Amino acid sequence: MSTAILTGQPVPGSSIEADLRSLGFDVRIAPDTATAGTLLAEVPAGQRVAVVDARFVGHEHALRLGLTDPRFPLAAIPGAVTAQPAARQALSLAMDRATAGEDTAVSEPAAETTGTTEPAAPEAVTGDVGETASGGAPAPAGTTLTGDLSDRIVAALSADGSDPHRPDLGSLVATVPDDPQARNEARQAVAAVDDEAVRLKSAVKARDGFFTTYCISPYSRYLARWCARRGLTPNQVTTASLLTALIAAACAATGTRAGFVAAGVLLLASFVLDCTDGQLARYSLQYSTLGAWLDATFDRAKEYAYYAGLALGAARGGDDVWALALGAMVLQTCRHVVDFSFNEANADSTAATADTSPTAALSSKLDSVGWTVWARRMIVLPIGERWAMIAVLTALTTPRITFYALLIGCAFAATYTTAGRVLRSLTRKARRTDRAARALADLADTGPLAERLAGALKTTARRLPGFTAPAVALLGGAAVVTTAALTGFGGPWPVLAALLYVLTSALAVARPLKGSLDWLVPPFLRAAEYGTVLALAAGAGVNGALPAAYGLVAAVAYHHYDTVYRIRGDAGAPPPWLVRAIGGHEGRTLAVVVLAALLTASQFAVALTVLAVAVALLVLLESIRFWVTAHRGGAPAVHDEGEPA
Repeated sequence: MSTAILTGQPVPGSSIEADLRSLGFDVRIAPDTATAGTLLAEVPAGQRVAVVDARFVGHEHALRLGLTDPRFPLAAIPGAVTAQPAARQALSLAMDRATAGEDTAVSEPAAETTGTTEPAAPEAVTGDVGETASGGAPAPAGTTLTGDLSDRIVAALSADGSDPHRPDLGSLVATVPDDPQARNEARQAVAAVDDEAVRLKSAVKARDGFFTTYCISPYSRYLARWCARRGLTPNQVTTASLLTALIAAACAATGTRAGFVAAGVLLLASFVLDCTDGQLARYSLQYSTLGAWLDATFDRAKEYAYYAGLALGAARGGDDVWALALGAMVLQTCRHVVDFSFNEANADSTAATADTSPTAALSSKLDSVGWTVWARRMIVLPIGERWAMIAVLTALTTPRITFYALLIGCAFAATYTTAGRVLRSLTRKARRTDRAARALADLADTGPLAERLAGALKTTARRLPGFTAPAVALLGGAAVVTTAALTGFGGPWPVLAALLYVLTSALAVARPLKGSLDWLVPPFLRAAEYGTVLALAAGAGVNGALPAAYGLVAAVAYHHYDTVYRIRGDAGAPPPWLVRAIGGHEGRTLAVVVLAALLTASQFAVALTVLAVAVALLVLLESIRFWVTAHRGGAPAVHDEGEPA
């Protein structure tokens, strides 16, 4: 249990103690600084502790935002400051500084208080105080508690370089009034604002798509509150969303019209739950590293499992759309890698906080016109619009039509967003950091073959123009995909193209990826690997080749998504042994084309299946081990808003 230390004399009629207890705090009262320091030292090191002014007036949700958010080691609102175990030492030092030099000698009795029991002045002096009602130790006679201790602690923390997080309270009230009139005014201000309405509104993501904002969130927020009041956790709702989507995929796999209709309805229900889990996390501040990973991972698993269900359902009706399903997964994954790479490349750049490029200026002007905001959000086909389109087309048309519409929509969205980011990168001057270059290198997923060649090509790479990295990555990838698609299955040409791809991949990462367009290297490499597998499986022309390729690309894509989530959580890339064990992107590409050259089409399908199972087992076991260990080890809680819904 967390502990809250109320400093100063309790105010009759105040709800602060009850509010803190309702938030899960064990409340102890310290009428003076000496007692406050003693109580702070007595709190176990593994517990959260808060120091709160007893005169505090405000909404309970303001206290919740300021004192219970697990994402921040230190946080403060007016009249209250809190520290998680990792920041307890900083809080103790700040309290020592805040109370240093105070007069602890016996002083004159306090001035007589008025009938309202409010202190006659902000500097209240206690007399002989006995043991408090909350079980606190008796305070030494004559000890003084001057001013607002919690605010002085915050000032000391800031002076020490440990600036606490200060949540945006909006219309919520959080104040420490100095006299009865100010207290009455503060209480009136609290009564004028509906605490629960503010809490419900803040549960909804600040930036969402049109469909989610107007068709889902108006009621899903109440579902989130219903879940919170029944003790359900965001992770449980996330799991329910996954199970619903898997049932939807199973319905689609039946290949019947009733199955397709049920699949569309269940996919929308899964999306409602997908919105609810994040809203529940924001409503109850139940953030965790494991929860962020589950939410992001399950989103991809749900969508790609549904694609597979549609392909299976179409096959039952005699229509083979596995190539379309795999193409949709490849396109969608590459879109996400573009997003991840661009964001990581610019997260710490010198232009990240002050983007003065002409495209950024145009974007700001368009955002000032209301309808263009929604139009631009819908153009990029976020998950809400995308899943709604898939659900409706599944229920009303065929899987082939559904995939055609999905491919066209995603291709247009990818072109729009990538073109805008390329223009931004070319028209603004940004100096990228070593961290950004390291993140792009991790996203590249370079294996041992390209890594060794890159070491030998460092000198050559330094002499080449700045656009060399994305250019050679694009050319090498286009060469291997085109050769695999246009030459006959089993021929030697894809092997030669794959060897060239290994060389160009090594040259692309031979120097730090700090160029203006170097963020394009990871998505080019993803498109090359996935596209090669798709082309070879389609060229094999046997049953089972494309489903096996789908499984292989899904396993590899999971590894690439997992890399992104680790980087976002400041956990670094997957361990080098895992990257070497699964070959890196160039090793897997070369292995697939060699298998296609040496085996028959039927044998190739079996080999893809074995490779898919092996890669899936390795990456899943390591990923689960890592995230569960991080969660149990008390890794900082995160909440990744991820793709706009």
